[in-house]
Amino acid sequence: MPLPPCKEVDTRRADTRHAVQTQFVATIADSYYTLAMLDAQMAISHRTLENWQTTVRTLEALKKAGQSNEAGVLQAKANVMQLESSLLSIRKSISETENALFAILAMPSHSIARSNLVEAAFPDTVSIGVPLQLLSNRPDVRQAEMELAQAFYTTNAARAAFYPHITLSGTLGWTNNGGGIITNPGQWLLNAIGSLTQPLFNRGANIANLKTAQIRQEEAKLLFQHSLLNAGKEVNDALTAWQTAKSQLEINARQVETLCDAVRKTESLMRHSNITYLEVLTAQQSLLEAEVQQLQTRFERIQSVIKLYHALGGGRF
Repeated sequence: MPLPPCKEVDTRRADTRHAVQTQFVATIADSYYTLAMLDAQMAISHRTLENWQTTVRTLEALKKAGQSNEAGVLQAKANVMQLESSLLSIRKSISETENALFAILAMPSHSIARSNLVEAAFPDTVSIGVPLQLLSNRPDVRQAEMELAQAFYTTNAARAAFYPHITLSGTLGWTNNGGGIITNPGQWLLNAIGSLTQPLFNRGANIANLKTAQIRQEEAKLLFQHSLLNAGKEVNDALTAWQTAKSQLEINARQVETLCDAVRKTESLMRHSNITYLEVLTAQQSLLEAEVQQLQTRFERIQSVIKLYHALGGGRF
């Protein structure tokens, strides 16, 4: 049977509240780790800026010694200025993200203490097999399930309208639809002929009602299937994103290690041989890009866990 109207309203309100809370938690988590990612990007850029400024001073010294030229110095300075501009953009993004987060929290802006993105406590493994029953935590799936149950009950009620309300009982004999025992079945049958024949006379209306109920039940079933498929897709997408980011992080780590070695060797060669400044600047630029990409991939892995939380309907509040 469907839920009583008051109970159904309470259930819908609870589901709506749960959906809002789940979205709220996911949004706050995403904003928080966006800030942590920007902090890490700022740290990488500051460290790189110091190294590039050292390169500028080295090239200027080599130029004075006649081992380099003005073009190399100017190119190195241009790279430094580009990185300084990038730092300003990162600071702007941090400020905007903080303001957006405080707007969601309805709080005045202030400094937020946050952890290091690299040290963020997230699982190293995620269960790949997710039971389908977990999707019932999602309010949209639960709502579609309730509508299917309501449509199923309506169809059965429409089908029952074809039959008179008389029950045969092996122990009690004849009973009416109120559960009372009929002591004079003959007289009662004469009085009940109208109710017996009523379903026959109303057959046309009953058929129409049944067809309408069956159509609504089919629509509810399709809606329920669609909600399950959509929920399953979101879960699969989140799991795939997590697996992809995990594999990419392993590649990123090897790439950064290789480029760090390349930068050290090219800088050493620049001081002790005739290697061109372009090789040094290219190696430094490649290392910065690889470190930023590694940071972005780490952030994407965290985002995939947040999306998985949201796709599974969040926790219970």
